[in-house]
Amino acid sequence: MNHWDLFLSPYKQAVDELKIKLKGIRAQFEQDSSFSPIEFVTGRVKPIASILDKALQKGIPLDRLEEEMQDIAGLRVMCQFVDDINRVVKLLKMRNDFEIVEERDYISHKKSSGYRSYHVVIRYPVQTIHGEKKILVEIQIRTLAMNFWATIEHSLNYKYKGQFPEDIKVRLQRAAEAAFLLDEEMSQIRGEIQDAQAFFSRKKENQNKTDRRDG
Repeated sequence: MNHWDLFLSPYKQAVDELKIKLKGIRAQFEQDSSFSPIEFVTGRVKPIASILDKALQKGIPLDRLEEEMQDIAGLRVMCQFVDDINRVVKLLKMRNDFEIVEERDYISHKKSSGYRSYHVVIRYPVQTIHGEKKILVEIQIRTLAMNFWATIEHSLNYKYKGQFPEDIKVRLQRAAEAAFLLDEEMSQIRGEIQDAQAFFSRKKENQNKTDRRDG
């Protein structure tokens, strides 16, 4: 187990640092009184059992995990609207604190299951007591609707071990299209939604100021 702790330690460090940096982007938009394309950010390091399962499925030797498994460290960036995904990708490309090594657009080219998301694989430098270590990190950028579908599909995938009954497969594909239609509808009324959110934020801020004065 000590071997795994040492191996995964830089991945955990990368996830922690990147979460702070990506949340920092959102904070900068808020300070600038601009709409942030980032709704929220989550991150995780893949559990050891999942690493071993994937290595077995993909035929990846354990001594090649660092080079061949791209999602040991993973982050998810949630967006309100589909157009925000492209904005986040552009923001990532502007940065010089990591290198983008691969992009996979599952929005323009959805998977047969109906899965939609935009994946960016980066090589991120982690500073350790033994020097700099560059590791692969996968960043998934998706809307809230896409994430809801993907979370359900992921759970069912575990239950059926990837062998979905045909009726479940068809229903999942229908649900994926319904989620995408929801995203498209929300994009159509984006201006109204953002105006309402800005109004709510101002009201909440004024209420907080009033509460502080009264307190």
